[in-house]
Amino acid sequence: MNTVPIKRICLWSGPRNISTALMYSFAQRSDTQVVDEPLYAHYLSETNADEYHPGAEEVLKEMENDGQKVVQWMLGAHEKPVLFFKQMTHHLVNLDWSFLEHTENIILTRDPREMLPSYAKEVKHPTMRDVGYAKHLELLEYLQEIGQKPIVLVSEKVLKNPGEMLNRLCNSIGIPFERSMLRWEKGARPEDGSWAKYWYQSVHNSTGFKPHQPKKEPFPEYLKPLLEECLPLYEELCKHAI
Repeated sequence: MNTVPIKRICLWSGPRNISTALMYSFAQRSDTQVVDEPLYAHYLSETNADEYHPGAEEVLKEMENDGQKVVQWMLGAHEKPVLFFKQMTHHLVNLDWSFLEHTENIILTRDPREMLPSYAKEVKHPTMRDVGYAKHLELLEYLQEIGQKPIVLVSEKVLKNPGEMLNRLCNSIGIPFERSMLRWEKGARPEDGSWAKYWYQSVHNSTGFKPHQPKKEPFPEYLKPLLEECLPLYEELCKHAI
């Protein structure tokens, strides 16, 4: 028999972050069901991103395209008391955001000096819409306006001390930390979206959070204008980080 979950957690991330590792981490909990990017098809159907996202046709075919229907499902009854939705902030397009009043919201960010070169390996010419920093700040301000104090996570800090940061995160959400969240089996998970084959190789080869390794390659010249836009937004987000 389905029960109403006591916690609905939305992790709002940008691309090429540790969002998948965090999804795998929460999947180790005995009380938690994880869901991989439920609004992805909605985003693709509302933008032209389907023209350059790898595997977009498959996503649109297999997932619900109507974002409002997805939201209704997210807020409906589920079997476990904790629901963890791995989300991308830029998927919040042409949607009524009021459902966020009913979710615990985490904003996950990463230094754009590291994220942009990684993302550009799959999407050659990313825009601000693709990388999500402006949307992150917009989301932060919206959540504050409706009386929430959203949790801001910086991926580098998590990787440097995953045990401490996950403990802090769980305390902020109001659920007990479980040490099982620090390790998982190598390989894919059944919850993975169809896009996993393009993006999840690193996490599939892992059994836990990998230590942070700063990038050593020179930053691509053509990405510097976008970097200049992203940096002040990232720095503002970091002011609110746990």
